Amino acid sequence: MQTLHVDADTWMHRLTPRLKLGALAVLGIVLFLIDSIPLLAVAVGVGALLYFRCGMPAGEALRRLRPMLFSMAVVALFSLIFNPFHAAVAAILRLVALVLFAGAVTATTSMAAFIDEITALATPLERMGLLKAADIGLAVGLVVRFVPEIIDRYRAIREAHEARGIKIRIATTLVPLIILTLRDADNIAAAIDARGIRRH
Repeated sequence: MQTLHVDADTWMHRLTPRLKLGALAVLGIVLFLIDSIPLLAVAVGVGALLYFRCGMPAGEALRRLRPMLFSMAVVALFSLIFNPFHAAVAAILRLVALVLFAGAVTATTSMAAFIDEITALATPLERMGLLKAADIGLAVGLVVRFVPEIIDRYRAIREAHEARGIKIRIATTLVPLIILTLRDADNIAAAIDARGIRRH
């Protein structure tokens, strides 16, 4: 499996995962309390500065953002159609800022540290008998690790369509993508069970 973590030595890499996740949560709340377009534009600029200073080449940083451009374009289109112009622009800027901040946190936090932090945060819920903290950490970690895999699967399907001269449609790409993803999920679940992780 691939990882979104960038092996570098920046000041963001040296921050603790708890601090970065806490700051991301606070920023998310603050962004939704702000309606000023200039302030949101500043937030986008700060997010872009942090994201592009994570130790990645500019081309790699832009490539990682490419899969999210479609989602952001859809949100922007619907916001402009159904909301006043000011509200639509504010919503778009919030989304872009959140994507950039989240991308910076993901790029500067290793998967092991991320899972450990999620497990530690879920420990109080385990004491209450609501869930198993280790299972939550593992599940969240697998979801994050699956993101680049799904993106690569989509690229492979799209390239196969182009090589055969088939027009790319949602129906012809989404179905094989779901099937391949579910197959990978079954293989990972079998590997987890074979190692007895969930029984621990």
